[in-house]
Amino acid sequence: MAVTFTDMPLDLLRAYRPALVEPDGLDAFWTETLDAARTAAGPTRLVPVEAPVRTLSVSDLTFTGFDGDEIRGWVVRPHGDEVLPAVIEYIGYGGGRGLPGERVNWALAGYVHVIMDTRGQGSAWSLGSTPDPHGSAAAFPGVMTRGILDPRDYYYRRLYTDAVRLVDEVRTMAGVDATRVAVTGTSQGGGLAIAAAALSGDAVAAVMPDVPFLCDFPNGIVRTPSAPFTEITRFLSVHRDEADRVLHTLSHVDGAVLARRIHAPAYFSVALMDDVVLPSGVFAAFHALSSDDVAIEEYTYNGHEGGGHRHWIKQVAWLDARLGR
Repeated sequence: MAVTFTDMPLDLLRAYRPALVEPDGLDAFWTETLDAARTAAGPTRLVPVEAPVRTLSVSDLTFTGFDGDEIRGWVVRPHGDEVLPAVIEYIGYGGGRGLPGERVNWALAGYVHVIMDTRGQGSAWSLGSTPDPHGSAAAFPGVMTRGILDPRDYYYRRLYTDAVRLVDEVRTMAGVDATRVAVTGTSQGGGLAIAAAALSGDAVAAVMPDVPFLCDFPNGIVRTPSAPFTEITRFLSVHRDEADRVLHTLSHVDGAVLARRIHAPAYFSVALMDDVVLPSGVFAAFHALSSDDVAIEEYTYNGHEGGGHRHWIKQVAWLDARLGR
């Protein structure tokens, strides 16, 4: 943790509202993308698996995301057929869904816990099972610059679509209350939670992004000292004449732009010594929300680990109060 790192003074962070450009036709871009994915959708499969977590039910999930691609995941829930609220969890950069029973916190709290695998990732720190079958032009190592010269080719168009499609499918699952589906995640997972809530209309009942990545790109790529934002910086250091095209693409997936479309209750966290996701990016997305019910937890002395398990305890209390658990 870079204990001496500071982004900007807290009073400025609490007022930070960058004038981010929203590209023309953004809603049409996402409507077309999601309509195509829904048209290409195949059946969702849930297969019970044996896991050492014997007090919970664990199932192997397969659903279809962008372009009808099969995406893997886990569904973990208390035993029985009670209709329960659900929490969808998206995974941080480089990670995947992990092993069966590896993530169970929300199920232990009495929710249906759905974990989405991350296409083309899942080898940096946790296991993944989902390939990304779509190619890319020249790119810097990692996924941040795959297809970055055109929003239709960009990696995060595919991943955001997967995230929204999972909301669609969870709301139709037996044993899930379709009116009480929340989304959450840490870092990249928090950015995906913002995207899923923004692009799912009123289908998401609550959103809980934890130190969310993928927000305020124009600031993040010039000021963040650590990867993954620096993947884009390094790409532009070679592709010197492509900054306008890159920023245009990123404006289609910027969480601080998409958050303007979120009306559901929202509970954010930010770590003020974070040198991976600048606090200013988190505040930019938080201040863009259109929700009436919003809160943010500030962790003054923490880096990208944020509030950890202590913050999850606060999330459970916050979500219970809103979903009547």
